[in-house]
Amino acid sequence: MVDDQQKALDFYTEKLGFVKINDHPMGEHRWITVAGPDGPEGVELLLEPNADPDARIFQAAMKDKGKPWTSFEVDDVKAEVERLRALGVVITKEPVEEQWGGYAMFDDTCGNIISIHSVAG
Repeated sequence: MVDDQQKALDFYTEKLGFVKINDHPMGEHRWITVAGPDGPEGVELLLEPNADPDARIFQAAMKDKGKPWTSFEVDDVKAEVERLRALGVVITKEPVEEQWGGYAMFDDTCGNIISIHSVAG
C-alpha cells in the first residue's frame, strides 16, 4: 500500500531501479505495477492506493513500530545502503550483520518501511 501513487512510482523507479510495467486509470486511482530491472516478465509489485481507513491504521502502526512492509534481496546490503543514501533515501536501520547474512531498512516515502537483505554465501 502506498499513500501517494505517483510519489511511489517515482521512488520505486528512480531510487530503487524498478521498471514500470503497468499504469492504467482505475477510477480515482491507477493500476500501477513495477518489476525488477532484471526480470520485468516475472513477479510484479502493485503500488496499491491506500484508500481503506483500516488499512491506513495498519500501515501507520507498522511504520510506527519500525516493521518492514516487505524485503528485497540485494547482493551487498552495505553497498546498497550507500547507493540509496546518496540518492537521498532515509535509512531507518543501518546495516546489521547476522549469521545468515544481513539487512537494513529504509523509508519508501509512501507510508512504508522496507527492508533489504542479503544471504551469506
